[in-house]
Amino acid sequence: MEKLIGGILNWSKSDAEAIDYLRKMTRSINDYPKPGIIFRDLTTIFQDGKAFGLALKLMSSLVGRSKSGDLDFDKWVGVEARGFVLAGGLAGQLGGGVVLARKPGKLPSKKKRVSYQLEYGEDALEMHLDAIQPGEQVVVVDDLLATGGTASATCELVEALGGEVVKVIFLVELSELGGREKLKGYSLAAVLDYEGC
Repeated sequence: MEKLIGGILNWSKSDAEAIDYLRKMTRSINDYPKPGIIFRDLTTIFQDGKAFGLALKLMSSLVGRSKSGDLDFDKWVGVEARGFVLAGGLAGQLGGGVVLARKPGKLPSKKKRVSYQLEYGEDALEMHLDAIQPGEQVVVVDDLLATGGTASATCELVEALGGEVVKVIFLVELSELGGREKLKGYSLAAVLDYEGC
């Protein structure tokens, strides 16, 4: 597989077939949660063993780490909640520890919090202060890139704890929502890209 500028990949024929399978497995729900929105429900991928395995395989290729180690990193940061599942699966395949970026009030020990703006209001994420050590290299992983606020806040948390974000990966990107703009300066890639959201 050849990597191109901007995190865009040339997929092999078998990878292209896997991507087609994941597209077919993704449930699209019109007018949810409000009129005019097409909700991309990824639970259908998570609950199907073949689809989930293909998703992890393709996401692994986004990182470029093989047994010879193309990308050096120490940990995965999974974003609540489906990012936890993906980070755990990827760590099982490629190694590295898993750090959780949680919604407020979910972590029991000393933590760092970063707030971020939503379309209507504000939210926040937290990580334990000892989850990432200064200088550790981190891959941030989540299921979906929409407006980029959550991923940007996660990167900010990693950096506030002294880590370095070496890659940000997603299963799905909703490119029309412009989330990449909030993540300029980071190496970013996604397996699937959907228009019409």
